Amino acid sequence: MRLLRSTDLALRVLMRLATVAEDANPTTREVAEAIAVPYTHTTKVVAELQRRGLVDARRGRGGGLSLTEAGRTASVGAVVRAFEGDGEVVDCEGGDTPCPVLPACRLRGALRQAQEAFFASLDPLTVSDMVTTPAGPLLLTLAPPPART
Repeated sequence: MRLLRSTDLALRVLMRLATVAEDANPTTREVAEAIAVPYTHTTKVVAELQRRGLVDARRGRGGGLSLTEAGRTASVGAVVRAFEGDGEVVDCEGGDTPCPVLPACRLRGALRQAQEAFFASLDPLTVSDMVTTPAGPLLLTLAPPPART
């Protein structure tokens, strides 16, 4: 299974915010640079994380981003489900011509079961769990990639 780019970014933003000091409130731009992703993509993901109560974003002087307690204890499985949606792995009924094997196919059910097993394996893992040693210290050392010349 391949995650959407927004899901990947959401997890990386949460992990980055989980590693910064509680009194440090990096801006969205600083987080985007630290995890080497486009600022515009990061702003969309941060807005969704804020809407879900996982991130607090404040504007102006003294503003910035911080991880809420809900964000710190959020299940990785729940975050992935939220960003991936509950669509199926395959679209058997979509398009102009639905799959002709659909009435007798067992693949669709097997793929749905595999998708649920994937999510279930992520459910016990929290954002805080993802940044314990060795990941946390490494995340703090991330620097933006060198500028291209």
